[in-house]
Amino acid sequence: MKGSGRAFCAGGDIVSLYHMINAGKMEDCKEFFRTLYTYIYILGTCLKPHVFATPETLIGFHPDAGVSFFLSHLPGEYLGLTVEKLNGAEMISCGLATHYAHSSKLALIEEQLGKLDTDDPSVIENSLEKYSDLVCLDNISVLHRIEILDKCFSHDTVEEIIDSLFSQESETSKTSDAWCISTLRRLKEASPLGLKVSLKSIREGRFQTLDQCLIREYRMSLQGISNQISRDF
Repeated sequence: MKGSGRAFCAGGDIVSLYHMINAGKMEDCKEFFRTLYTYIYILGTCLKPHVFATPETLIGFHPDAGVSFFLSHLPGEYLGLTVEKLNGAEMISCGLATHYAHSSKLALIEEQLGKLDTDDPSVIENSLEKYSDLVCLDNISVLHRIEILDKCFSHDTVEEIIDSLFSQESETSKTSDAWCISTLRRLKEASPLGLKVSLKSIREGRFQTLDQCLIREYRMSLQGISNQISRDF
């Protein structure tokens, strides 16, 4: 499967939810999330590779649709709170992707995969290898800062994470390192409640299975759209 444009999903669901919430159709919202999360469970337990990006804190929500499960196995606090994206080389390095190929080869790769009359993983692997490129992290990749990520984003609260970033910014100000400034700006752009809920969700995900994460996220999502606690969404 592939998306019809740049992404597999481009936020059309958020527009639908917005209109349903304004119309008071909460049962329709519940059915939407039930359908979505059931689909995500099927997708997440089948032997097909897939990757998601998640900008939820910017829209007053939380990393849902199973995202709290896989972010919990990555530098998840950083990715979930800042909604930073990983490029292809970083996805390879993190284990999110298995092969890297220039976009100019994608049509050929699809054509070759379509000709394979097998589901033997080794045959598919060999076909992908033929068109794969070697790739290395660039010098500005955030993954070169993994020790700083661990130091700043391992704190118990969002406030402590922000304080740690401010301290890190002071330490690196002499070297004109813009990373801390950029990271702090991203956090300030996000929903404060979204940050707090997302931080707790990712950390709970480290001790849960995919289906447990989806059940918890379903309840969180209904709370998030209820407007009883916050209207950030």
